[in-house]
Amino acid sequence: MSDTSSTDSVAEAFEAQRGRLRAVAYRMLGSHADAEDAVQEAWLRLSRQDAATIHNLAGWLTTVVGRISLDVLRSRQAHPEASYDDRLPELVVTLDDGPAPEDDVALADSVGLALLVVLESLGPGERLAFVLHDLFAVPFDEIGQILGRSTDAAKMLASRARRKVRETGRPAAVGREQREVVQAFLAAARGGDFEGLLRVLDPEVRLTVDTPGGVVVTLGATEVAAGARLSAGAAARGRAVLVNGLPGIVSWREDGAPLSVIAFTVVDGRIAEIAIVIAPARLASMGLPDPG
Repeated sequence: MSDTSSTDSVAEAFEAQRGRLRAVAYRMLGSHADAEDAVQEAWLRLSRQDAATIHNLAGWLTTVVGRISLDVLRSRQAHPEASYDDRLPELVVTLDDGPAPEDDVALADSVGLALLVVLESLGPGERLAFVLHDLFAVPFDEIGQILGRSTDAAKMLASRARRKVRETGRPAAVGREQREVVQAFLAAARGGDFEGLLRVLDPEVRLTVDTPGGVVVTLGATEVAAGARLSAGAAARGRAVLVNGLPGIVSWREDGAPLSVIAFTVVDGRIAEIAIVIAPARLASMGLPDPG
């Protein structure tokens, strides 16, 4: 086999893995740009490697992407001024055309905004162990090798991460109940029904607004309900979408420019989190659907 055909074969094998590697890196890093960088770095490392010495390409690439992601997470931890803690994870907006098919159920469960926010709070080792094992079924012995720890230590990190995720609460996939809760919230907000708002808001609801001047966070049902009418008008003119697999609303200005994206996390029949993006630069980067 010629060097050219061998290179083509390796490139084809890598491309077949790219989607999965990007998914691993995104759940690890919470940023599409950083995920793309990690996958590209994995390709560069593969291109410098003798492919004949790699017996399990998928496993080798997962390990490489895991190590690259771990380095990025540790760097963020060491330089908190450059961290992602002061902004929302990146949001993927798709049109909501009704009940989600099975693949969207899986998307909502594994990429949901609430889970990404929880993952941001985990330590690098915890995050890697949880993402690789619980979301991608990578064996603990391989995770231990990436971390430079024992298999038992990797299991312990994943268990600790799992407990934190469970305590925070993972939202169910988008269904009729979630949509009904969001609609009840919007109706109460538009009508100025304070008691109605409190009924659908979790007592510890968190509202995060990404503004041109930075991220503003409001905690607690009373505080969130008091400001809910501000976003009700925009939401009333908006269109139902899925935001990272969760129910949301996109609104536009009269000239067609995007005005806001609102995402709702519903847990146990109440809204536990509302994320609003109104920063024009952030909205412009999200590839939003056209008003229609």
